[in-house]
Amino acid sequence: MTSQESIAVHTLYGNNGMQVDITNLGGRIIRLMIPDKDNHLRDVVLGFNRAEDYLPDNNPSDFGAIIGRYANRLAKGRISVDGVTYQLPQNNGPNCLHGGPMGWQYAIFHVEEATSNRIVLTLTSPDGDNGFPGCVQVRVVYSLENNSLRVDYHAESDRTTVINMTNHSYFNLGQTSDEPLCHDILDHMLRIDADRYTPVDETSIPLGDHMPVEGTPFDFRAAKAIGDDINSDNEQLHIGRGYDHNYVLNHPSLDAPSVTLSCAATGISMDIYTDAPGVQLYTGNFLNGVCGKQGTRYPVHSAVCLETQQYPDSPNRHWLESTGYLHASEPYHTSTIYKFTTL
Repeated sequence: MTSQESIAVHTLYGNNGMQVDITNLGGRIIRLMIPDKDNHLRDVVLGFNRAEDYLPDNNPSDFGAIIGRYANRLAKGRISVDGVTYQLPQNNGPNCLHGGPMGWQYAIFHVEEATSNRIVLTLTSPDGDNGFPGCVQVRVVYSLENNSLRVDYHAESDRTTVINMTNHSYFNLGQTSDEPLCHDILDHMLRIDADRYTPVDETSIPLGDHMPVEGTPFDFRAAKAIGDDINSDNEQLHIGRGYDHNYVLNHPSLDAPSVTLSCAATGISMDIYTDAPGVQLYTGNFLNGVCGKQGTRYPVHSAVCLETQQYPDSPNRHWLESTGYLHASEPYHTSTIYKFTTL
């Protein structure tokens, strides 16, 4: 994924002071300013001060990035496409995570278009990129309208491959950038419209079928604090040191929210609308005190990721509803909207 592009940052402007800074390095959201209940702007995503800080030699991370080719994990770093097995990087134990250690989160995207409220980023991922077959043309559109940030993902391949794109922002709706230690998100209220989730093995690969959330710590059908059950004596929570699981959305749609996250302290609420079949709930279990914006430390559970997605390892799980394959005749398109309001 060579590119002659230079690293740049573009600011999009919305209503009521809402702003988002996006860099073409990984297509990352590096700042997302939202008015709180007192109309003070707050940056609700974790990250670093400058775009260059996201380079892998400086701070290897997925903060705010476009993830591809395949978000989440692929078991043993292998996929089978048209009867051929491809070995991918194994950068998460035995598995391939988020496209490998040098996935699209470190690619420099081409800025095709940039206006005051919209940016279009493109990327060519060649055949064999991180071991994946097929040359893929990628197009991602970020746009601000009213109080919403919309992300439209597009991809086309010249041959059959696998695809699963998402944004990997780390959200904290209660943080201020001038505090030395980031507050955790355990008091954030979360609702996920999902009756089932995906249990995993000790390497975070799906065990098999999806399981009911009812009667388990994974039930977020009614809003509850993230911290209410995160320390429960539950094998699945022990595996990930917290939540790091796929939820099977009941009614994925761009017309009604599948996820709501809110913080009473700031009054900020975020609704997520998506046509993707699943969302990965990750509660920052492996944040280790990394030094972020303005010297703020990010300890464990100081953010929550809500990654809209195909199901993890779905190309290797043919009995699941989501396959993750992209054929040359079937362009890939999925959208996610983050709508912000105050309580």
